[in-house]
Amino acid sequence: MKVAVSNQALTEIAVDVLILPLTEGTPAPAEVNEALDGLCAQVVGADFKGEMGETVLLYTAGKLPARKVLLLGLGKAEKVTNRSLRRAAGIGARAARRSGGRSIAFAQPQSVALAPAEAARFITEGVLHGLYRLPSWKTERKEQPEVEAVQILGGDEVAAGVEWGRAVAEGVNLARGLAWTPGNHMTATMLAERAVLMCRECGIEVTVYDRKGCEELGLGLLLAVNQGSREEPRFIVMRYKGAGGQGPWLGLVGKGLTFDSGGISIKPTDGMWNMKMDMGGAAAVIGALRAIARLKIRADVMGVIPATDNMPDGGSYKPGDVIAGLSGKTVEIRSTDAEGRLILADGLAYAARNGCQKIITASTLTGAANIALGPIRFGLVANDDAWEDEVYEAAEAAGERGWRLPHDEEYYDLLKSPIADMINGTRNRAAGTVAGGLFLMRHVGNTPCVHMDIAALAWKSPGDEYEDEGATGAGTRTFVEAARRFAEGSH
Repeated sequence: MKVAVSNQALTEIAVDVLILPLTEGTPAPAEVNEALDGLCAQVVGADFKGEMGETVLLYTAGKLPARKVLLLGLGKAEKVTNRSLRRAAGIGARAARRSGGRSIAFAQPQSVALAPAEAARFITEGVLHGLYRLPSWKTERKEQPEVEAVQILGGDEVAAGVEWGRAVAEGVNLARGLAWTPGNHMTATMLAERAVLMCRECGIEVTVYDRKGCEELGLGLLLAVNQGSREEPRFIVMRYKGAGGQGPWLGLVGKGLTFDSGGISIKPTDGMWNMKMDMGGAAAVIGALRAIARLKIRADVMGVIPATDNMPDGGSYKPGDVIAGLSGKTVEIRSTDAEGRLILADGLAYAARNGCQKIITASTLTGAANIALGPIRFGLVANDDAWEDEVYEAAEAAGERGWRLPHDEEYYDLLKSPIADMINGTRNRAAGTVAGGLFLMRHVGNTPCVHMDIAALAWKSPGDEYEDEGATGAGTRTFVEAARRFAEGSH
């Protein structure tokens, strides 16, 4: 899809659909209303209130070069945020596509607190997010109209915002496509192949370790989870040398559980089909690194993905086993369905041992995150308050939302084992999200680390006017923004 900046006037741009974003109580631009003989004024305030996500399509009947004008509501001006503008832009773009539009132009919103470049960034993100179609394996497909060209109206001041928004949206959409893909089309080997392809396209160094390589590295926890699988594990290490490769390094670690049956502690049938998306954290790392490279962010960033599926078998690891990971810590297995933290522990230990000054990890780790926060914010668990604050602020700036969860020393008591250094669950399911995150902190030593539990946000069900049902790419934007801020702090 072609995305460009245009400084043409609203009454001069020739597209299928011209989108005018309006806050509540704001009239349509006078020049457009005049060209349409007052039609906008008749509609605004009557059929169109300007509420968030509201749309009204007007036919111009040749009175403008644009064939149609779409009025798009942003809600109350004082409540417009980067997130709400992105969402509105996606809704508007999808409405334009439904009307048959192949080319669209998006005007700058008025009466909002966002600067033009920032507004253009989130408009671009929203348009590309909303128009993205998840992969399909249907043998019979209906012909669907596609938007081929998007113009963001504004001068040179918005160009950088559009470019940023495009790179981030494409990274998010890559993550969405990966996490949506069925497990038989996205084994650990296949995920590694997709990561290698992205890295080659973007000039990122990548090393992939097979089972033997994992054994040589000492990834005992990853190998334990993989024991019941016919598929080999993969350990993927990507190095983007945006600051020359001399460090300091930012580590991004993602859980690559390509399908989770629960193992011996098998999950209920209902909903198990959706465990193909249990590698949403890994997908976010791959998508973020693509965006980071496209934006040429001046930071050294290491992406680490431990990848396997979790299957029941006569050779599976089992409750009661004690296993040592790369960190040297031993783990008593209480549930083989708490496998994500096991493979992440090895990924985090690797990042900490190989020069990462700070680490962020993302995973669909606990169902408890949905109980605690719902599908609104992801949970943040950390071992360092200052770094947690930085990641929280990066999420807000990126248009994602986290929530800091406690990490008091007493919570570590939930992980105590009578036979090993820790258990991989909790004895009574108390504070599940906190315990899962703090389990990870036990494997990074003193390296500042923040975990994003994206379990409740990684999947949209059902779909809505903004995006289809399916993978959302949660966490990708925060990774990118955190890398940008890390770059600023390391120079």
